[in-house]
Amino acid sequence: MNVDLIYMDAGGGHRASAQALQASLAQQHPEWTVRLSNLFGLLDPQGQFRKYTGMRPEDYYNKRLAKGWTLGLAQELKLLQFSIGVLRDWLLTTLESHWRRAQPDLVVSLIPNFNRVLFESLKQALPAVPYVTIMTDLADYPPNFWIEPNQEQYFICGTAKAVEQAIATGHSPERVYRTSGMILHPNFYRANPPDRAAERLKLNLDPNRPTGLVIFGGHGSSKMRRIARCLSDTQLILVCGRNHGLAAKLRKMPSSAPRLVVEFTTEVPYYMSLADFFIGKPGPGSISEAVAMRLPVIVESNAWTMPQELYNALWIVEQKVGIVIRSLRHIDTAVQQIICDLPQYRKRLTTIENRAVFEIPLILQQITERRARAEAGHITARELCHWPAYRPRATDSGAPILN
Repeated sequence: MNVDLIYMDAGGGHRASAQALQASLAQQHPEWTVRLSNLFGLLDPQGQFRKYTGMRPEDYYNKRLAKGWTLGLAQELKLLQFSIGVLRDWLLTTLESHWRRAQPDLVVSLIPNFNRVLFESLKQALPAVPYVTIMTDLADYPPNFWIEPNQEQYFICGTAKAVEQAIATGHSPERVYRTSGMILHPNFYRANPPDRAAERLKLNLDPNRPTGLVIFGGHGSSKMRRIARCLSDTQLILVCGRNHGLAAKLRKMPSSAPRLVVEFTTEVPYYMSLADFFIGKPGPGSISEAVAMRLPVIVESNAWTMPQELYNALWIVEQKVGIVIRSLRHIDTAVQQIICDLPQYRKRLTTIENRAVFEIPLILQQITERRARAEAGHITARELCHWPAYRPRATDSGAPILN
């Protein structure tokens, strides 16, 4: 069976989720052929956009994230959605041709905004092939972001909020599946954690000092310099991704505490295992990774926060897994509070178990089996039931927000 996972490189989280799911599917379904497809690669296989502009479509967005220029993205999101509408006929024709050539048996989207044209083009080309949207955000940012109305498709959601949004939009509950969280790479479930003290010593870090891990996505952020300056007496591991210029500047900054600057790495679980708390943007992937590694989180949420990530700050508060600040002026106070309350946060974090990357292959298998039985004409009511293991769970509130 051919399974196509559709992603894009805007921000890095969509690709990471696709790669993590591909790794999990390879373990659970080695008989499946799982293909990763960048949407913009499907639309522009010859790279004409890059040839004439000098960049990929995602590069402008990623550079803005690295600079912290996120104010106004809500308005630009509307412009993007308008542009998709204007280009609808071309998008449908191009994608329909791709599906006819690729002949997938299952299409799984891990991206927002384009789910209408992806779904409609697939149904025009291959009407019987199931279409699944896996939300890689904790919640939708309606309208027309993740959840499109009036589409006979499947949704896989990592929170009760997302499930509620999908059903409220008119989708049948039997087509909306709940997992226990966001997709994380299987590497985050290593059975044998390293000896933290020994590993810290290898990296010239104090084995007994509280340590913060600072990550702002795969392209870093200029905010990391301000954080490093405000926390000059705190031991930090700063992961800059592919932002080599930022890494060089961070290495030159004075600090009274040990500090490690890391550029692009595939060993994020390793560095998380050496830390005591996490500082970063309120992205669903970073938050979920930190929670899985039992790290309380500190994030900033204000007018500069990307609109689709605003709910994530509320989720942190509801789940009592960290502190949300309005400005980096409060970062030192937040760190002191996290360090003082580490035992309580760790106790709370141990109650959150995210196995989504292992649950989703089972859901996809059920969807494909449903299709096969429907085509054979003997699907049963039992098989139309909602996936029983992943019911929405109640949340509580009480974590602090520093104003």
